[in-house]
Amino acid sequence: MTGICILTETFHPVTGGGETQALALASGFSRMGHDVCVVTRRHDKTLPKSGLLEGVRIYRVAPSGTGQLRKWALALTTLGPLIRHRNSYSYIIVSGYRILGIPAMLVSILLGKKAILKADNMGEMSGEYFRDGLAKIGLRPDSFPVRVFLDLRNALLKRCGAFIAISSPVLHELEACGVAGNTIVRIPNSVDAERFCPASEAEKHEIRQTLGIREEAFVVTYTGRLVDYKGLPLLLRVWREVHAGFGESYLLLVGSGGLDMHNCETGLRNFVREQGLDDCVTFVGSVGNVQRYLQASDVFVLPTEREAFGISLIEAMACGIPVVASGVGGIPDILHDNVDGCLIPAGDFQQLRDSLDRLFGDDELRKRLGCRARDSIMQRFTQQAVIEQYLQLLGSSSAGKVADAGV
Repeated sequence: MTGICILTETFHPVTGGGETQALALASGFSRMGHDVCVVTRRHDKTLPKSGLLEGVRIYRVAPSGTGQLRKWALALTTLGPLIRHRNSYSYIIVSGYRILGIPAMLVSILLGKKAILKADNMGEMSGEYFRDGLAKIGLRPDSFPVRVFLDLRNALLKRCGAFIAISSPVLHELEACGVAGNTIVRIPNSVDAERFCPASEAEKHEIRQTLGIREEAFVVTYTGRLVDYKGLPLLLRVWREVHAGFGESYLLLVGSGGLDMHNCETGLRNFVREQGLDDCVTFVGSVGNVQRYLQASDVFVLPTEREAFGISLIEAMACGIPVVASGVGGIPDILHDNVDGCLIPAGDFQQLRDSLDRLFGDDELRKRLGCRARDSIMQRFTQQAVIEQYLQLLGSSSAGKVADAGV
């Protein structure tokens, strides 16, 4: 049995992509008989400081509340539980190392733990991830004090056992930042293909009845955080025109703005109200049964402007529904145009509208793309396959070397 600690900024019950993957890793390791704990931020004071979920011990630390600067305190507050529970783990897997890589590496060096660093977003190593936040105080990633900090941090991070690259762009960023190639391992994110699975026509009818969606309606769904860089303002402008050209059709926005500094939920709601779209756009909010909304849908859409991977995309594909997504970041690693989905240029109003129009009017195309999407997921992105790649990596790390687990 191997002891594994997962260090992540936020965790369940937060339902974002990084949090979903951290839970998948933790519960997956636990099911395979390993001793697993999670150290994370207690962002909501109503959450217990410690608990047990799916066999995983959870330790939550200060600070609570919203605000981007609060997260930086984690570089100090996570040290306590990492040190106190040092005898229960040999490996630290960091999900999002932009801040947490620092305490993880200090503990790794001082206590002899193996640290594995996984970026959940683009720009974590280069510092580009911080650009918007730095702009608020008049700085940039290449500003002198920021560059000095990043150089010192990165020198520390490069002493880790391995970097996980979830997609080609993350791999290229690591290489550009001088990370040694033999410490980079390609392992993608995963999806629970038993939970996210195709629904039969009868099941789809029943799900729609349960969710209050009319049987004859055409349903397009987005799932994820309601943030501006996901292309949601563009999606609503496109939907205004698409909906006007068809019969009964609905756009479901499943998720919320959450704690993200790019939260645009209020602006989206105002646009829907001002444009009189309340009868065809539904803000579902954060839910625990995302798969049901996908299974009730006819098309999934992700018009994002940047994406390190695309977890909501593989969830939709696993449900066997056709998808329209921007060809940015790690998405082209997953989706192949006109094979298992539709790729469009980010920010392209006409291409997004044309793709939705095309799928609206072609039942056979939707069926073909949906079936191939499911096949793609089963070949590469199941939780079991990804967990096995991590365990292969841990075994190699314990022998003093890093293996290329592959994708």
